[in-house]
Amino acid sequence: MKFKALLLASLALSPLANACDDIMFSHTYARATPPNAATSAVFSEIMNHSDKDRVIVSATTEAAGKVELHDVINEGDIMKMRQVDKLTIPANSMIELKPGSLHIMLFNLKKPLVEGENIDVTLTFANGDKKVVSAPIKKVMSGMKHQH
Repeated sequence: MKFKALLLASLALSPLANACDDIMFSHTYARATPPNAATSAVFSEIMNHSDKDRVIVSATTEAAGKVELHDVINEGDIMKMRQVDKLTIPANSMIELKPGSLHIMLFNLKKPLVEGENIDVTLTFANGDKKVVSAPIKKVMSGMKHQH
C-alpha cells in the first residue's frame, strides 16, 4: 500500500521535477574580465521547446554581488543599457542573449572572471521554477576586428 502511495506521489510530482526540461541553453558563456573589473555579462541562446511562453524573472550567481537582466536600446546614435523586469522566451522559439542586446549583467564581481573557469548562474522563472546553468568563462575581444 505504501508503495502505491509513493508511486502516485512521484508521478504527481514528476511534471514539477522536469518543468525546466523544456528550456535548453546553448553557446552559454560569461565574459572574462581584467583583474580590477567590477562587471561582466553572461550570454546564451535559450530555446523553449514547450507550447507555452517561459519567462525568466531573475538570475543569481555566487560570482557577483548583484545580477540584473538587461537589454540595450538605441536612442538616436547612442546605445544605452537598461535593466528589464523579465526575459520572455516565446513558445517553441528561442531568444539570444548577446553583446549589444539582451544579456545577464553581473555587478560587484567577487573576483576576476578568468578564461577557462566556469560560473554557475541560477535562473528563476515566473512560475517559480529554477534552473542552474554553467557558464564557461571566455575571453571576448571587444570592438571590431580589422583585416589588412
